[in-house]
Amino acid sequence: MCGRLVSTTPASVIADHFDATAPVHELTPDHNLAPTRDLYVVGQGSEGRAMRVMHWGLVPPWAKDVSGASRLINARAETVAEKPSFRSAFRHRRCIIPVDGFYEWTTTPGALRRQPMFISAADGEMLAFAGLHEFWRTPEADAGDPGLHSCCIITCAANAFIGAIHDRMPVILPRSAWSSWLDPTRGPEDLQALLVPASEELLVMHPVSTEVNSARNNGPHLLERVEPTAIGEIPGQGTLL
Repeated sequence: MCGRLVSTTPASVIADHFDATAPVHELTPDHNLAPTRDLYVVGQGSEGRAMRVMHWGLVPPWAKDVSGASRLINARAETVAEKPSFRSAFRHRRCIIPVDGFYEWTTTPGALRRQPMFISAADGEMLAFAGLHEFWRTPEADAGDPGLHSCCIITCAANAFIGAIHDRMPVILPRSAWSSWLDPTRGPEDLQALLVPASEELLVMHPVSTEVNSARNNGPHLLERVEPTAIGEIPGQGTLL
């Protein structure tokens, strides 16, 4: 499960990075972005790639209300093509969710509580998560109602690096896969081939403050390395200490 993100890069920088038009609305930098908050999404428009602000937590168009959004923050790569909540979006409404990194929690022997880890790209670049998006509007609304644009992140089995702390990870698309993922003409088999674990060399991680545990806490200090609650081992990076 991917349930907490970091998104601090300005919209204009993201737009340049993904060769997309920037959104009208600029979000506040978020160092502890939790489900049901807004985030940036890159999609394929009629005139090229475009960014939009969306609600994190997918709301299918047939949903009675938005109450279930907090439960649909992730879609499993293994079943995304068949699950009723995701299959239509998988075929027709795919997107990229750009982030600076994400948090995952691990339990180490002797620890009193779980240790949060900040995970990001080894080269310092943004990560491009494979995502889905939907548009929802209550049936009683008139045509002028803005409705709700929502999204979710696709996850897959973890690679060996992330597998040391969790059995799942977000699908991270390399630059070479962006166009294929956003291409509306691609078939399910081609798309499924993109939903694989990222290379182990792509990512780095380090322990951060347990302040991250509460989504009410925010700020750049949350990304600072701290002494972990117990000694553990990160593959390829030695001990947590």
